[in-house]
Amino acid sequence: MIPEGTRYFLPPEARLRREMEEGLFRLLFAWGYEPVELPALEFYDPSHPLAERAFKLVDKTGEVLALRAEFTTAVAGLLRSNGGPPTNRPLRLQYAGTLWLREAAAELGRSREFRQVGAELVGVSSPQADAEVLELAWECLKQVGFPEARIEVGLPALVRDLLEATGLPEDKKERLRQAIHRKNTPELSALLEAYGVHPEPGRTLLALPDLYGGREVLEEARRLPLSSKAQADLDWLEAVLNLLPEVPLLLDLGRARLLGFYTGLNFQAYTPDFGLPLLGGGRYDGALLPYAAGFALGLERVMEALRLPTSENPPQALALDRALARKLRQEGLRVELAWTSDLGELRAYAQQRGIRWLALEGRLEELTPA
Repeated sequence: MIPEGTRYFLPPEARLRREMEEGLFRLLFAWGYEPVELPALEFYDPSHPLAERAFKLVDKTGEVLALRAEFTTAVAGLLRSNGGPPTNRPLRLQYAGTLWLREAAAELGRSREFRQVGAELVGVSSPQADAEVLELAWECLKQVGFPEARIEVGLPALVRDLLEATGLPEDKKERLRQAIHRKNTPELSALLEAYGVHPEPGRTLLALPDLYGGREVLEEARRLPLSSKAQADLDWLEAVLNLLPEVPLLLDLGRARLLGFYTGLNFQAYTPDFGLPLLGGGRYDGALLPYAAGFALGLERVMEALRLPTSENPPQALALDRALARKLRQEGLRVELAWTSDLGELRAYAQQRGIRWLALEGRLEELTPA
């Protein structure tokens, strides 16, 4: 028995997960993202965004620690501990590792231990930087086997600036935000009327849940009465889109999650026939770092969506001849070593496993499939 929310990974899943992670490492490195490694143990911080769901521990000094619950905060801590983040120049970092949550969100299923690969572009804030992060996210999706995936892009900054234009207190703006994000138009309409929101900003807010689709959604939004800040938000988004004509993006201008964290665009990627996001990210200037954007991909989520085969790929050869085994491995083959000199037992084992060759006395003997 193992704790609820954890699981074993057996062959071939463990191997495929490792290969997937290594492929993502090479891709991110080719884009200039250097790897960092972060401690699994952190000082417990009540202000951490996931503090209430983190696993807490107490060390021998009485210091309260926590298992790492997410990476963005950990990367920000790394930079603050090493001279601070750069200003006016890009720093590209990648990471991979395990996260733990005492109580997982519904979209994580029952997982309380899960692994992510991610990237952060720190130190600059521009449409070019946002376009880089989105394009890199798309390349990661293709790398792990989802060329058909679509990235849904929201603009929480737009929702925030439209809500600010109402002049309402924070608690009322929060209720409006939640209704917008849930796309609950009847509730949103009732709240706007109850709060006495002016018709022009009210009409714009009421339109947000339906602003979903292709790049034409941007033009629909521009026809609405908008504040100068909201116009600037759309100008930024349009500049990003103009840099990414080949990336399959869907716009969701009613996406309004975590307004206190995301300060620019926010995105998640989905694939047909799988209802949970494969990756997510966005821009969070000023929330943890002066300028930063990034994303993370969940390996368990990706593997579940891929519906990977459960049968193991056997080695190509079983070797009594160790020198020949070394030569075959140098040529790229997988080779197991024999544990006995009984040829009958070895042939039976190889046939049962689906191993094609027996390497002995400097030669390869092809085996008949069982």
